[in-house]
Amino acid sequence: MKKTYSFTSKHTRVASSVKRASVPSAHGKDDALYHNDHGKPITRREFIAQGFCAGASIVAGASALSLFANPRKAHASLSSDLEALKQSCGIATQGAGKIPFIVFDLAGGANIAGSNVLVGGRGGQLDFLSTQGYSRQGLPGDMVPSIANPDTGLSDFINTELGLAFHADSAFLRGIQDKLAVTNRANVNGAVIPARSENDTGNNPHNPMYGINRAGADGSLLTLIGSRNSDSGGNSMAPANLIDAAKRPTKVDRPSDVTGLVDTGDLVGLLSQQDSVAVMESIQRISDMKLGKVNTQISSDEVIKDLVRCGYVKSADITDRFGDPSTLNPEVDPTIVGEDGIFTAEEFTSDREFQKTASVMKLVMNGFAGAGTITMGGYDYHVGNRATGEIRDLRAGRCMGACLEYAARLGVPLMMYVCSDGSVFSNGMIDDSADGRGKGVWTGDNSSTAASFFLVYNPGGTPQLIGADANEQAMHQQLGFMRRDGSVETASTPAANNVNLLVETVVLNYLALHGEQGRLAEVMPSNGLGNSNLIDSLTAFAPIVNGRIS
Repeated sequence: MKKTYSFTSKHTRVASSVKRASVPSAHGKDDALYHNDHGKPITRREFIAQGFCAGASIVAGASALSLFANPRKAHASLSSDLEALKQSCGIATQGAGKIPFIVFDLAGGANIAGSNVLVGGRGGQLDFLSTQGYSRQGLPGDMVPSIANPDTGLSDFINTELGLAFHADSAFLRGIQDKLAVTNRANVNGAVIPARSENDTGNNPHNPMYGINRAGADGSLLTLIGSRNSDSGGNSMAPANLIDAAKRPTKVDRPSDVTGLVDTGDLVGLLSQQDSVAVMESIQRISDMKLGKVNTQISSDEVIKDLVRCGYVKSADITDRFGDPSTLNPEVDPTIVGEDGIFTAEEFTSDREFQKTASVMKLVMNGFAGAGTITMGGYDYHVGNRATGEIRDLRAGRCMGACLEYAARLGVPLMMYVCSDGSVFSNGMIDDSADGRGKGVWTGDNSSTAASFFLVYNPGGTPQLIGADANEQAMHQQLGFMRRDGSVETASTPAANNVNLLVETVVLNYLALHGEQGRLAEVMPSNGLGNSNLIDSLTAFAPIVNGRIS
């Protein structure tokens, strides 16, 4: 059967001995995956990985701050005499001023290297692997990135529109392009980390959110959020040495929980929001006058008085910002849903993953949570065809693109990290169906083809790679490398064969975006990333903000 391509430019075909056979039909985006070589799913993690149940959604919203061009520059409108008291009580309205951070945890072992993000040898992404290596990563011989178009001398299979090099027919890339406006793509760049992780197990400590919190990320409502009721908030674990039980991610899994995040009491129902705030402010002032005239006879007299004062101020502040519950709902935010929104109304109401993504990005990028994890289930997609994986990767890409586009529309930076537990491989058989796109069938699990990557959006311009020239920059855009056969070179970086150190590498790069990589030993005192020279080699970008978002 003749293969069809989405590319418009001419390109050279390379003869390759590929196996073509009838392949099973593609599964739907939300269909469960059945594997003859897997036991029946027993744990919740196994049900999520094979798509028997969804990674539950986080539904949380922003406040009226989202009405401003940059919500982190907005201020609540309490009376001036209470604003100073609010600050002394430690009541934040704009998060901790750090770069918003979102994790995409693709449960089950998704393909990342090769067919989505290009991963090469020692010289970087474009230090090409062998044809056999790319075949292992799902690319047939006539779609490998090393093929040059004789008319241009360039490859038709490489796309660097987002800075990070993707395969031009990457489903992740196509999804991102579907949601991220062309004018905003120039402000994105990224890095890929070739690193093994075990297949089909929640025991991979992939999740970096506790480390991101240690680096300073926090929210004015919640510290961390996650779409699973787990210690990490996601499918994969967090490194045990980073877990702080007091910061365990908050899970919200249904739209009705949106307004349940904040309870302003019955007063708002009796009075207008403005009048309710005024009443609470008056209560605080009267209470403060009385407190000044009494002694509680308790040894911690001032501590008790501060608790009372701050309690009233906090109530007034919450009512001021969240007295109208509709402002918390991403579904009524025209930036997210609607004719000019990132999602159409039909998309949003019909796809649970879009609802989940919208809810997380609303909360994190408006400063109400420091970091959030979006778990997407059903990525254990080696089911005898390629189409199932392409369909699910495309939807994941759209969710990633939505986060980047929302950051652009709000004018805030974003670091977005994508990981999965293990990976897959192809034996070279081709799926010529429309959704299979003439690519290699995913045959089974293979941890040696695994990788993770992150993308950074900077409203101030393109994030700049470290390095004096293109060759040095290529070494910072790919942190580690693969062997020619398409497997991770486990000696290339500390992270390549140790998921705990992969998390530390991600946290290092988060710090570096703030110009704070020198705080690594403070944030992770027992880190295993080595000496300063090695740490420098594991850092991708120059700072995009100076410590805090202004």
